[in-house]
Amino acid sequence: MLSDDNPFASEGITPPFNDEWSAKRRVADAIKQLIEVLVTSSPSIEKMHAIAEQLEATSEDFRKSPRIFGRGDWAQNGDHGSFGQISHELNPMAGWSNPIAPPLNSWIEGDVAFATCQCGWAYEGPPGSVHGGFVAAIFDQFLGMSQMIGGQPGMTAYLHVNYHVRTPLNTPLKLEARIVKIEGRKTILQGEMFAEGIMTASAKGLFVQPIGGIHAVKTQVAAKEQD
Repeated sequence: MLSDDNPFASEGITPPFNDEWSAKRRVADAIKQLIEVLVTSSPSIEKMHAIAEQLEATSEDFRKSPRIFGRGDWAQNGDHGSFGQISHELNPMAGWSNPIAPPLNSWIEGDVAFATCQCGWAYEGPPGSVHGGFVAAIFDQFLGMSQMIGGQPGMTAYLHVNYHVRTPLNTPLKLEARIVKIEGRKTILQGEMFAEGIMTASAKGLFVQPIGGIHAVKTQVAAKEQD
């Protein structure tokens, strides 16, 4: 069942909380297309300078609008949705309103977590392959989300990634993850990544719930910003 408040409740992509996020998703998609054509095209130098001027003007126009820094502040007044909904928009690996995200779409079914994503040319490392750093980042995000199975979200303590074969670009990627063990505030998870049925990488991660819970981190960050 798809839940607007929990973006990981089903495979379906959670709809935007309001019209603002809908518009922001459109802007993010346009920027993503721009990034893709930037790394795969070779226009004249004059044309690139002309495009840069247009983008600089657009950036300055954006800069004059009201600014909100950090997901905690976005969630503070409730006008932009819950913290989970805002993370679903702005997360650097899974945010639908963040143009640097592939994005990774994750959900949970029983005691197994699943995800899909596809990385274009902007993520290239070895020829025709996803950069290993992005593979690791995808696992970090995915295993971090998968902690919801155990009900005690924490922060990454370590992440060990095994690269079995190259992970191809422009190919649908599928991921699965399960909890291996929970010990106190520690959660250990194991995940695999597949491309066209072939396991390209696997990862094992240890996540530790902060004392006082993950919400305590938000409180500490807010307190430091006020100092």
